[in-house]
Amino acid sequence: MDNTAKTINPFTEETLNTYNLLSEQEAQNAVENAHTCFESWKLKTVKERGKLAFKFADILEENKEELAQLMTDEMGKVKTQGFQEVELCAAICRYTAEQAESMLADEEREFDGGKAIVSYQPIGVILGIQPWNFPLYQVIRYSITNLMAGNTTILKHAANVFGMAQKIEEMYLEAGFPKYSYQSLIIDGETASSLIEHDKVRGVTFTGSDGVGKKVAENAAKLSKKTVLELGSNDAYLVLDDADIPLAVEACVQGRVINNGETCVSAKRFIVTEKNYDKFKSQFTHAMCKLTMGDPNDENTDLGPMAREDLRDKIHEQVSDSIVAGATAVLGCEIPSREGFFYPPSILENVTPNMPAYDDELFGPVASLIKVKDDEEAMQVANDSRYGLGGGIFSKDVEKATELALKHFDTGMVNINGYGLAQPNLPFGGVKDSGYGREHGGFGIREFVNVKSVMITEKS
Repeated sequence: MDNTAKTINPFTEETLNTYNLLSEQEAQNAVENAHTCFESWKLKTVKERGKLAFKFADILEENKEELAQLMTDEMGKVKTQGFQEVELCAAICRYTAEQAESMLADEEREFDGGKAIVSYQPIGVILGIQPWNFPLYQVIRYSITNLMAGNTTILKHAANVFGMAQKIEEMYLEAGFPKYSYQSLIIDGETASSLIEHDKVRGVTFTGSDGVGKKVAENAAKLSKKTVLELGSNDAYLVLDDADIPLAVEACVQGRVINNGETCVSAKRFIVTEKNYDKFKSQFTHAMCKLTMGDPNDENTDLGPMAREDLRDKIHEQVSDSIVAGATAVLGCEIPSREGFFYPPSILENVTPNMPAYDDELFGPVASLIKVKDDEEAMQVANDSRYGLGGGIFSKDVEKATELALKHFDTGMVNINGYGLAQPNLPFGGVKDSGYGREHGGFGIREFVNVKSVMITEKS
């Protein structure tokens, strides 16, 4: 049995490093250490924890060059976008530190015969199982909020970004967080699954595919352990009759290819009314053609390689299956003959139900164009998905678009007349097969706490 894992540069296809995996017993011991640390960490004041979170934010920024390069080397992220990821993580740390005292403050309430205290108390060790596509952000967003809440954290990161996993633990220690309050465990998926059963693991947060996420949730539920799931999606972006087409094209191109198209909240299905379809298709295709695919270290590169060869092969299989089912290739849709795990900017049209391009998540730079009769049908098609993470609406009538977003779009997040990723002060998460629970905006810090009532009877 091979107890090692290799990280491979997806641009050069060269091996970066080989890691020895922890045994299951070593991983179990790490949980015990995290629990021992929790017993003292939970007694720290929120202000004391906050000082370390602010320090950690500073350290992230001080290491931004190394962190961005790690992302580029391990998973092919365009380096300029790596810098943006570091900045987002630092902002999340500072926002969490600033808001934690108010979010975790005790509340006094009255009841018949006395008064009560409602308190938000930490619960223990939280296991995080996180993906490779935002290798810093996915980890920071769950770990810093749980540490601020008074929990301790253990991470199972994706095997192709183990270098980032180790770097994150080093930075937490450098910031002054106690040993074992945060641990990056170099383990495989099977070992991570076994940790869910450890009696000292009190909650699990998972980001990844809906298939694996449901298994994680099932295993945790059998033991009455809470989970937060941020799963895949097939986000629909609606170009309505009164849309500003140049604005929609610019935002939709960005939304489709950001992070090499490997983003859960990428714009994936583009639902365009008949009135605008030809114009949007023409301008969108022209803009996608102009993108530069190449070295992710080059500041002029728009699209780097996909993170792994198997991921590149999977999306090509989905594209090919969609074409066999009747979709039409407008642009790209072929694996290029070059070194690196590249997939070109691609567009499919005539996309209908029962095709991977309609039903499933295409985790790469492939856009699905869907023509509809009118605005009403556009919303119906948008909601015709098992997913519900994010989406977008383009309309000059902002009031109408807002009404659609609030009352009709069955997702956790909606962009209007633009494209945006996570914001530190706004909740992030989805519905349906895209999961449940929320990160950011102060909501994540209360996901894994014991909301405790203490009732004090007063003498009459």
